[in-house]
Amino acid sequence: MLTLDKIYHASYVLKDVVRETKIVEAPKINPDCRVYLKPECLQHTGSFKLRGSGYMISQLSDEEKSKGVIACSAGNHAQGVALAATKYGIKSLICLPDGAPISKVEATKNYGAEVCMVKGVYDDAYNKAIELKEKHGYTFVHPFDDINVIAGQGTIGLEIINEIPDADAVVVPIGGGGLISGVAFAIKKLNPNCKVYGVQASGAPSMYNSIRDGHIEHLDKVSTIADGIQVKEPGENTFKLVQEYVDEIVTVSEDEISSAILALIEHQKMVAEGAGAVSVAAVMFNKLPIKGKKVVCVVSGGNIDVTILSRVIKRGLMNTGRSASLVIELMDKPGQLELVSRVIAQHGGNVTSVHHERASEIQDINGCYLRLVLETKNFDHIKEIEEALKSEGIKIV
Repeated sequence: MLTLDKIYHASYVLKDVVRETKIVEAPKINPDCRVYLKPECLQHTGSFKLRGSGYMISQLSDEEKSKGVIACSAGNHAQGVALAATKYGIKSLICLPDGAPISKVEATKNYGAEVCMVKGVYDDAYNKAIELKEKHGYTFVHPFDDINVIAGQGTIGLEIINEIPDADAVVVPIGGGGLISGVAFAIKKLNPNCKVYGVQASGAPSMYNSIRDGHIEHLDKVSTIADGIQVKEPGENTFKLVQEYVDEIVTVSEDEISSAILALIEHQKMVAEGAGAVSVAAVMFNKLPIKGKKVVCVVSGGNIDVTILSRVIKRGLMNTGRSASLVIELMDKPGQLELVSRVIAQHGGNVTSVHHERASEIQDINGCYLRLVLETKNFDHIKEIEEALKSEGIKIV
């Protein structure tokens, strides 16, 4: 059973394993409430996962420790298990799907784990891990549905209450539910008046659907840039704890997640992965009843692949009106490009990309397309530039 004593014990045990991530205020995330961030993206391994795996491994018997641990993961859980096992001097074997990012594979190795690459997806890696567990007697470290793992994650709830005892709400990302189960349990036991809200990506709403329908549901497919919470089915323990201790669950879109990642980079100088930013996205886009409240968002991780980051930033800029793409139809004659450039410059736009093409689909044989990408201030600024171009007789396609 999960108890508050167990979470306090986890906090004591993990003192030399995890970093206590100090809460920071984030005044620009939502002007209608006081927003604070619990930056687990600054945790060792870049994610909260170290807490749960660290406590679970610390509680193994000497015999279990001698045989080692095994886990399967495509990212943060793998690194958490690897570092925790190394800290306790235990062998760890991590089964990873062969499509896992190279950066995460190398990071897992660097934390001291042996890596077994498995052809296929996460489910194939899981099956391989169970097979090797049975064969060699390893202890399997579940990513979320284990009481000791949940207790380890609950230490975040203790730290939040210690720093902001009068918090009105805490907003937590949900994948399999281990993080929010521990956090919600700790907070509700210490401050029952504090609301605990969960957030899932709209492309992977397994817990959202399960709580709505009153029973555990399995998704046929999941698709989201928040790969850390891309879970098809919540755990039995986590489902029950979320049912009892979480006030509400909402979902956020890919565009909202991208905008939240961008806002954290720009306003807080903080890099979050998609899974870590969903809590911020829910607050940014007013998905929750938090107006005038003191709200803490758990930023659960910062291990975003750099190849994805540039695409996420680009999408975030377009979603917030900071970047615009225009296609203009022109007559192919001298002075046209100069006219377009002058109008945009006069209205404070900055052209970052120009592509000129003669297009056969234009009725006029002397016509051409001009494709522009602009840096802009907001959506009103984009509209201002478009109206100015139209007033000069320029056709925007």
